[in-house]
Amino acid sequence: MSTIGRFLEFSVQTPNILESLHFYKSLGFTELESNDIYSHKYTVVSDGELNIGLHSTEFDSPAVTFVQQDLARHARSMTDHGYDFNYLRLDEDVFNELGFRDLDGHAVGMVEARTFHLREDAEKDSACGYCFELTLPVRDTVRAARFWAPIAPTLLQMREEPTIHMRFDASGIALGLSESIALEAPSLCFRCADRGALMTLLDLQGFEYEKFPGFEGAFVAIKAPEGTMLYAFDEDFLGESYEVDESGDAADFPIQD
Repeated sequence: MSTIGRFLEFSVQTPNILESLHFYKSLGFTELESNDIYSHKYTVVSDGELNIGLHSTEFDSPAVTFVQQDLARHARSMTDHGYDFNYLRLDEDVFNELGFRDLDGHAVGMVEARTFHLREDAEKDSACGYCFELTLPVRDTVRAARFWAPIAPTLLQMREEPTIHMRFDASGIALGLSESIALEAPSLCFRCADRGALMTLLDLQGFEYEKFPGFEGAFVAIKAPEGTMLYAFDEDFLGESYEVDESGDAADFPIQD
């Protein structure tokens, strides 16, 4: 089983795509030009590292979506390795895509080609700062890591106390596994260099937020119109509390029974 492909976007269902688009652009994200692939309304916002796909149709949302060339062949390999797909659309006359869930029920999508165009002027941090992790709430970090390690084999960071937290390199996005009871859904974590400027902007725009929400020392949790949670921190909450050998191979770490 090879890696899952390259991170494409954090895909979310948006009941009001213009409202969500205004929210992200007000925070400093750049709107990208999308390809004419989907029949529903679709656009993407980006800070150059994190891409958020806004979809106006109902689907298994939110989803961590990857792009994988020759998806049909890859799907056969995944089937041989025991993966069960929630949906599988593979044909010469359609845009190939598939979806499945991890052990905690989080949706993962794979498509055969990029669905938007990158722009150099999008390579700038938003007002939230630098996105250092897309965090998935899990019941058991070690159990969840057994699922992710084969398809995102590089373990970037690990912390054992107060709860085990693992961060994997998911080919373009740092994917974190957290047992925090403060998280209800996949969330975005940012290291913000200017707390005052962000809070002033949130108040001026009238965006919904909660100060000190109880997740890993975040100073604010911001709720996007479609429900996505964005957490802002003064520093990366993992800091320097771990040791990783030079290989970074997840097989070298204690994720077995």
